[in-house]
Amino acid sequence: MRHQPLRAATLCGLLALGAILPAVARAAGTVAVFPVELFEPGASYGARARPADTKKLTLITDELRKALHDQAGLEIVDTAPKADAVAKEGPLYKCNGCAADIGKSLGADLVATGYVEKGSGQIFNLNVTIAEAGTGKVVRGGQVTIRADTDDTWAHAMRWVVKNRLLAEPLPGKS
Repeated sequence: MRHQPLRAATLCGLLALGAILPAVARAAGTVAVFPVELFEPGASYGARARPADTKKLTLITDELRKALHDQAGLEIVDTAPKADAVAKEGPLYKCNGCAADIGKSLGADLVATGYVEKGSGQIFNLNVTIAEAGTGKVVRGGQVTIRADTDDTWAHAMRWVVKNRLLAEPLPGKS
């Protein structure tokens, strides 16, 4: 079998495809998923989360990232480069839209934030919001009550919010 040289038309087609692919990938959408935070109304100012709670917060943040990537087709933007800004401005659930500005500075189209409000030893509320990075406009949000303090119940709660609130309909710009 002989190899045929690339024809000019084929080469131009490949070059055009190479120019289009980055735009198509960009159109797929990007999201900066910030670590889910803990809001503990009864805690004294400056109190840190227990290691078990920190582990659960990491678990549900990972669940959210995975779902937004796998189910919504969004590219996840690394938020680590802006960890200092998050620490300075945070907590994000009460910084009056600062997450959108931080996400925009990371090049994200959307920002996802969340927090767990600790009501008692066994009852928690998980709140998650997705907003446009450019405007701060909330495009999706959801809340669910967690009635047990285990890794499984927290992960299940995040999966439920994603399925039934955040991605029950396609995100704007997605079909």
